[in-house]
Amino acid sequence: MHTVVLVLVEVLIVMGLSRLAGVAFRWINQPLVIGEIVAGIMLGPSLFGMLAPGLSATLFPPETIPFLNLLSQIGLIFFMFLIGLELNPKYLSGNLEIAILISHVSILVPFCLGTLLASILYPLVSIASIPFTAFALFLGAAMSITAFPVLARIITENNLQRTRLGTLALTCAAVDDVTAWCILAVAIAVARNGSIDQKAILTIIESLAYIGFMFTLGRWFLKRLATYYQRAGRLNQLMMALIYGGVVASALITEFIGIHLIFGAFLLGAVMPKNAGLVRELAVKTEDFVLIFLLPVFFAYSGLRTQIGLINTPEAWGLCGLILAVAIAGKYIGTYVAARVSGINNREASALGWLMNTRGLTELIVLNIGLELKVISPLLFTMLVIMALVTTFMTSPLLELTYPKRLIGYIPVFILPRKINKS
Repeated sequence: MHTVVLVLVEVLIVMGLSRLAGVAFRWINQPLVIGEIVAGIMLGPSLFGMLAPGLSATLFPPETIPFLNLLSQIGLIFFMFLIGLELNPKYLSGNLEIAILISHVSILVPFCLGTLLASILYPLVSIASIPFTAFALFLGAAMSITAFPVLARIITENNLQRTRLGTLALTCAAVDDVTAWCILAVAIAVARNGSIDQKAILTIIESLAYIGFMFTLGRWFLKRLATYYQRAGRLNQLMMALIYGGVVASALITEFIGIHLIFGAFLLGAVMPKNAGLVRELAVKTEDFVLIFLLPVFFAYSGLRTQIGLINTPEAWGLCGLILAVAIAGKYIGTYVAARVSGINNREASALGWLMNTRGLTELIVLNIGLELKVISPLLFTMLVIMALVTTFMTSPLLELTYPKRLIGYIPVFILPRKINKS
């Protein structure tokens, strides 16, 4: 069968299974993305390749993998642009100081625990050619991630978006996202250069210079674009071409600098003017194609590289359990303690800890970067994928246990001190 035809067949299979698995997980009150990630893993060697190796090799031969990788990278670029677009300054209003304290402690604690864990894992599951510094930085960054888009959906589905808890969680996740991506950028620069040498420092300086450029001249140009949109009243094809071209160009610049494509796309989304009409129309035009067509391909590509069969000894499962315990404890304890110190009551502090423990798709993006750069081995990649799935899966039930829906209508919000209508 012709390679392009086979790739299209693969895409059809991926889309269909992703939808089915997503709906099944929604039925048990889990985020759609959990089902999509599980669908991707099911198509890989962990299930399909084990049950029907011949058919799996026929449907997903090695020559089609580069095509899936290309589609998944395009999907990631535009997904990260959408994440940046969602980072609305309204999340940073109100209790910003509390949010900054909580989010940075919720990053610092798991990052430190992750680097300590790296000293145990490095001699056991690392790749020999990777220096410990890069390995430890990457593992610390992977432990620190909170999935902002998944968190936002969980908050919306639980009708928490106008409560104090929901507002604070979104603010913390927004700050957390920016900080964690900066840490990851440093980890990537070190991984690509082998150590914190002159070249790595130059990469970091160039990255900071580009960020400064985007928040000054880049934002100035985008504001002119927003003004044109207000006059036109809609996003025409020329404006869409300029914006999409800007996303790809920004992604290429950060790749040439030496960090990664996704950072440039995220940065352009972050500096986009948050004109309500512009953001809504741009998201509507972009989101469906990215989430329905491109991201499931990324999940399938990740699933093809996830080999649960590699965890085949009690010692390996023990290490997997240790990774999971460190990930949960670092995020939950860091968030809970910082929230209590900030004067937040016990119930809300605990619920906030479980919300910030959500990793989901964002973690999967980080792990694929690590595997691509050979900072982590296929075995560690699989262990960390399991960690991402478990920490995301546990969020909704633990949130319901800690902060039942019956209480939502009686918790005051930051801005409007009145009961929230559950309808």
